[in-house]
Amino acid sequence: MRKTKGRLGILLALSLVLSMILGACGTKSNDSSNASSPKGNASGKEVLNIMETAEIPTMNTFMAQDAVSYNAMNQVFEGLMRLGQDGVTPVLGMAAEKPTVNKDQTVYTFKLRDAKWSNGDPVTANDFVYSWRQAIDPKNSSPYGAYMMGGVIKNASEIAAKKKKPEELGVKAIDDKTLEVTLEHPIGYFESLMTFPLFYPMDQKYIESKGKEYASNSDNMVYNGPFTLTKWNGTGDSWTYEKNPNYWDKDSVKLSQINVNVVKDPGTVINLYDTNKLDWGVLSGEYAAQYKSNPDYKVLSDPSVYYLKFNQERSNQKTALANTDIRKAISMAFDKEAMATTILANGSTAANGLYPKDFLKTPGGEDVRKANGDLVKYNAKEAKALWEKGLKAIGKSKVSLELLSGDTDSAKKMDEYLKGQLEKNLPGLTITLSEPPFKVRLDRDDKQDYDIEFAGWGPDYLDLYTFSNLFLTGGDQNRMSYSDPEYDKLVNDAYSKLGKGVTKDQYFQMQLDAEKILIQKDAAIAPIYQKAIAVLQKSYVKGIVKHPFGPDYSYKWASIQK
Repeated sequence: MRKTKGRLGILLALSLVLSMILGACGTKSNDSSNASSPKGNASGKEVLNIMETAEIPTMNTFMAQDAVSYNAMNQVFEGLMRLGQDGVTPVLGMAAEKPTVNKDQTVYTFKLRDAKWSNGDPVTANDFVYSWRQAIDPKNSSPYGAYMMGGVIKNASEIAAKKKKPEELGVKAIDDKTLEVTLEHPIGYFESLMTFPLFYPMDQKYIESKGKEYASNSDNMVYNGPFTLTKWNGTGDSWTYEKNPNYWDKDSVKLSQINVNVVKDPGTVINLYDTNKLDWGVLSGEYAAQYKSNPDYKVLSDPSVYYLKFNQERSNQKTALANTDIRKAISMAFDKEAMATTILANGSTAANGLYPKDFLKTPGGEDVRKANGDLVKYNAKEAKALWEKGLKAIGKSKVSLELLSGDTDSAKKMDEYLKGQLEKNLPGLTITLSEPPFKVRLDRDDKQDYDIEFAGWGPDYLDLYTFSNLFLTGGDQNRMSYSDPEYDKLVNDAYSKLGKGVTKDQYFQMQLDAEKILIQKDAAIAPIYQKAIAVLQKSYVKGIVKHPFGPDYSYKWASIQK
């Protein structure tokens, strides 16, 4: 989110992130079909009208890998913990109390509260066991299962590699209301990890009764979160969240209904907002700049970072991007400051590294981005010299590369900008643009069917490892044939040896050193910008919680106050 997420990891994803990759705003002719003005609610019920940046690709928790799916899941499901009203602190969800932990910090025991699914079934410890086993079972090909569980939950990596069975995963139902989780080693961010959608429970009896129909639309699902999902046909550009009367904490939920419409055109956002068909909407480009003086204008900070992924091998053939100097040249050949200020114009800032600012501090209290400094900046002169060196090494005078990106208005503007900058500053380079729908894009990324991809990542949990593990050799999220043994060793040792020979100070330094290898030495990716979100929000809308990691938003505590 994730993103374009994750926030979803995700290609953020990941997302992760109103969109894992590059979310934006647009609509079809029926954009307002599911919206209603809050002034028309004579019943006194609190109704919120909002937008999303893309359709929901899936509502199956172990198959999701994007910010939109994770955001929807966060409203209608709940794990052992959920992120609280401060946006970052894990609070009790299905867990009735804080878990007990053994002496070596590897066995967590959770007591579950008396909670129900929307169909009346009790939420049990087995619902978690079933869900987690489904996520790690190789037969299900979960895009996030091995990535999120491997090296965390005991035996997950071996199960993903088909060396052990799903039944050997380190999760056990002691009884209906007691869940025991065994870790591979101490995980400092484990409780925040439990807020992530991959770890939500699933009602086994209901799911098996539905078979392949499960999660195909909102009528073939059950929910244990603050809201239920309705009016979603599995592919449509609108849906509704309705207050869940079976939710254990229903008294905290003030909204009766949330109408969601997918809006991709920036002008449509303004039209819907001005006609009271949207209470909350995302601004981009010239609209973000024009509305800065509007009292409803807000800028939401976000730790999602966007970058170019350089695919070094496509269709089993080495690409020109297998050359380090070619990658370095492209990384330096575009003015990312100008892109952030003139094209995005929403508070986003140029990124010169993978780790975001205002996300984590070192043990000494310094922001991690400041601690590691700018690792790659715009330098057209140096880019040209490296480009010529790289062309000579591969024996070519011209290179054509495809840029895979999104189909939104903002994405297309940035693509055109990148194409112009790269072709101008790197003589002999031709960039062709491919801008398919989001689902197609995810599929092409999975198949490593691209040259350069405009991608991004929103953190899944509060730790640098959520970024650094993306680029480990053979990792589920790598998908660009990047490999550096020195990078792998730093990231893996920092992660697996923390508290067992590696101090917290050393952990941070190892992660910072790994980032330098990834960006400066190898130019495996080219950072572009750190996201900010410009929104219009009606003054009567209160309590929407923005999360810096995991799902983007929580509406559990939102309300309409007039």
